[in-house]
Amino acid sequence: MRKLIVTLGLTVAVTACSREAGYQIDAGTFGNATLNNAQIHNGQLSYAQILGERFANEVPNQINFAFDSAQLDATAQQILIQQADWIRQFPEVRFRVYGHTDAVGSTGYNKSLGLRRAQAVVAFFASQGISRSRLEAVVSFGETRPLIATSDRERRNRRTVTEVSGFVDRHRTVLDGKYAEVIYREYVQSARTRTDIRTERRATATEQQ
Repeated sequence: MRKLIVTLGLTVAVTACSREAGYQIDAGTFGNATLNNAQIHNGQLSYAQILGERFANEVPNQINFAFDSAQLDATAQQILIQQADWIRQFPEVRFRVYGHTDAVGSTGYNKSLGLRRAQAVVAFFASQGISRSRLEAVVSFGETRPLIATSDRERRNRRTVTEVSGFVDRHRTVLDGKYAEVIYREYVQSARTRTDIRTERRATATEQQ
């Protein structure tokens, strides 16, 4: 009986030590890497689509504006700082900013106002050290795509939305089958960290012998 308990204890210990790298940050999607690579290469899925979903899930992707204004208030700036921090992690990725307005005012004026709002966001990103070459375009939908269907003033309709639009041409990690390196680089880094720790432990053990 004692021998069985010891054996079970060793089995548990080995299992705990051999957990897959990145298990602490796995939200249930890392095991899909092979499937995702296959879907990417056969055209069913794209890097940009995956990253776009991740961006929208991890940071707020839109900000709002005061009536007839393209000025970024303090709340908007804090959200854009979060977006900029995320964008800097992915130098291979391009982004597009879409400007929107509510329905008050003429169609032409609102299209111009939506563009000014998108341009304000791009200028803010540039002030945060993000190259304008990665901000592929700014687009204004004006009043044509409201979140709330109303002809009155509506702050929720006065917004910009930042989205992943594609990849910087000829970037070394793009279209090279490196799904994890591009999409889940912190997962890859966790594996490198674990390897470094093992190497350090071996070196220490050798010195002590």
